[in-house]
Amino acid sequence: MRKLVFSIGLIFLALAPAAHAFEVEERISVGPADARRVLRVISTGDAEFFEPTLQDFLSDLPDVRIEYTVASSGEMMKALDQEGLNMDLAISIATDLQTKLVNDGQAQPYSSAMTERLPVWARWREHLFAFTQEPAAVVLSRKALDGLPLPENRQDLIALIRDHPERFRNKIGTYDIRTSGLGYLYATQDARTSETYWRLSEVIGSVGVRLYCCSSQMIDDVASGELAMVYNVLGSYAREKSNTEDVIVLLPKDYTVVALRTAFIPRGSQAPELAGLMIDHLIARGWQAAPGAFSVLDDDSWSDDTQALRRIRMGPGLLVYLDALKKAAFLREWSSAVLR
Repeated sequence: MRKLVFSIGLIFLALAPAAHAFEVEERISVGPADARRVLRVISTGDAEFFEPTLQDFLSDLPDVRIEYTVASSGEMMKALDQEGLNMDLAISIATDLQTKLVNDGQAQPYSSAMTERLPVWARWREHLFAFTQEPAAVVLSRKALDGLPLPENRQDLIALIRDHPERFRNKIGTYDIRTSGLGYLYATQDARTSETYWRLSEVIGSVGVRLYCCSSQMIDDVASGELAMVYNVLGSYAREKSNTEDVIVLLPKDYTVVALRTAFIPRGSQAPELAGLMIDHLIARGWQAAPGAFSVLDDDSWSDDTQALRRIRMGPGLLVYLDALKKAAFLREWSSAVLR
């Protein structure tokens, strides 16, 4: 009997990790521990940025607690799509992966007076809702650029690196798009917009590139002088974290890819009404959770050149580069250009 119990115990131990096999970066709980209602949120957004917005949401809901789980976009995809994790709200900047989850039937519909205020480009199928616009930026070290012309577009960046390779050798950073969902999204949309992306990638690869998982670390490394430049980082993080005396945040004038931070209510939500209220709150004030981002309810006055904006449009078009064969081909081409 003892041997049987021991064997059963081993079985449960073997199965336990599979129940939560996705990788969690951080978990916080906001609100009273004895709250009558709980809203479970999974998000790619750093807790330090989102916590004030969660507190603001709860200010009129004293009987609610929020369990906020932070994971990468890829791990969120694994949790919701492969493992069937029950969550009440899913928030991510990787619009393509959010679109795939909705397209695969992982979301339930929601409609309110607030969602009706959204521009057409900021909602899809009454399931997926954008609440911030977040441009892809180039962040440059003022010290590294000392005495050099300030670039304004990708052609300028290409010329700058080619003419001064010693300034940039092993001092350029970008996303490792093999593992970063947002990095892959930015790269594919960049490549769809212009062939200049591939020429710039080759030039960056020729001087040696350092690959990262996250915008925050890249921006910090430019500010510290460890890097001279980073390409395609979250402009919202760059604007919030950067000291303008040390770095320059550039939105390229040839075109600027703009990502949308989106939210949806998962199919298995046990608190869809609360989740809907949170979506309304994010639309109204969610830009505060991503300092340096811009509300989807704003006009385009935040941009010096609205003609250069290239918003990532929600819809089936985003699924093209998630096809296994197309993704493998894109990653091969990217690796050939960047990894020398």
